[in-house]
Amino acid sequence: MSKILMVVSAATTLELADGSAHPTGFWAEEVAASHRVLTAAGATVDIATPGGAKPTVDALSLSEQGGVSAADAAEFESYLAGIADALAAPLSLSDVTLDDYDTVYIPGGHAPMTDLAQDADLGRLLNEAAAQGKTVAALCHGVAGLLSATKEDGTFTFAGRALTSFTDEEENQGGLGANTPYFVESRLRERGADVRTGAAWSSTVVVDGNLITGQNPQSSTATAEAVLKTLTT
Repeated sequence: MSKILMVVSAATTLELADGSAHPTGFWAEEVAASHRVLTAAGATVDIATPGGAKPTVDALSLSEQGGVSAADAAEFESYLAGIADALAAPLSLSDVTLDDYDTVYIPGGHAPMTDLAQDADLGRLLNEAAAQGKTVAALCHGVAGLLSATKEDGTFTFAGRALTSFTDEEENQGGLGANTPYFVESRLRERGADVRTGAAWSSTVVVDGNLITGQNPQSSTATAEAVLKTLTT
């Protein structure tokens, strides 16, 4: 049976470009839909956060203001309630041994831009996964977590790799706009990634060997399904 480490941000605020604090957390659909698809296929999913802190769901991801219908919000909220115990007591990234897992999976929400993007423990796990050819998957703003992985010479571990992320266009249309502290797509390009994007708000997944990335919340199910294909081939 496959074991997947789902790395969830524990950040509750994001400092915006104007210096203000923006409440944030993980995006409900990205955790709920991904977890559901993976576990329904028989995979074991362990949740880990920096320091083992309990993660917080972004309230916007359960509201029409965040572009989520009431019916979808109720579905995601119900699923998250069903895994509340795992969310309440996650593993600490510093205690995780990659040997125990087949895949590292990073869902988004703006929160990863605060902690995961520079988390040394996540960077260690991603470097080990890259070296061992284990699957690394990231979704939406969770792709910012890949930025934590650097080589000994300081270069980006995933430079030259094809990937996608929440796009600058989407950030301007339905995200934080000009007040975002940095644009994930642009930052990845600056670090040397081969960023490939689909139409705004489309389900878009890019697979480059053992690296699987999804563009946005709409890509949650397809990203998890792509991970399952790597575990069965």
